[in-house]
Amino acid sequence: MKGYYFITDAQLSRAGIYKDTQKAIAAGVEVIQYRNKQASSAQMYKEASVLRSLCKRRIFLVNDRIDIALAVGADGVHLGADDLPYEVARKILGKDKLIGMTVRTLEQARDAQRKGCDYVGVGPVFRTRTKKDCGAPTGVRLIREVKKYLRIPVVAIGGINLSNAPAVVSAGADMLCAISAVVSAQDVARQIRAFQQLYFSSPSR
Repeated sequence: MKGYYFITDAQLSRAGIYKDTQKAIAAGVEVIQYRNKQASSAQMYKEASVLRSLCKRRIFLVNDRIDIALAVGADGVHLGADDLPYEVARKILGKDKLIGMTVRTLEQARDAQRKGCDYVGVGPVFRTRTKKDCGAPTGVRLIREVKKYLRIPVVAIGGINLSNAPAVVSAGADMLCAISAVVSAQDVARQIRAFQQLYFSSPSR
């Protein structure tokens, strides 16, 4: 896992989540996460089904909803602090599905790895308006600390834009996500490519 980590956002999107996802794929994104906190189960199933068909050659994850992930044949889920415990999710999903977890401390990150998580999402790194209940910013220092102890990939999220993204990459994040900066842009693919260049144009990574 390396580069830009794409998360859908129907509220911020200019063109809609399907077109955004197509543009993300065109820009070379490896991982796509479907997230829609406001939708009904029926709407989520419909949207996730379409996205799954678009992401046949990409890693497709569903945020929170294990039932939706199973129903559409997603590659896995991303769980937050208030979702089902990892052990329960793994029992339901089986050993072959990917499970990522949001962490906000080094202790949480190490615990996630011990349990068997496939990757962790660290954040919010900076102050963000996309998710208001995500707590105080962790800063890039936590990314550095987590990378010292974890073997699994680390995804940075929260308040990231093209101005502060270089610091995130330098801190060691394997991937980063900048929801607002990307899906609200006039040219989603171009914006993603700019983030991708931070990884794939650097000889040190």
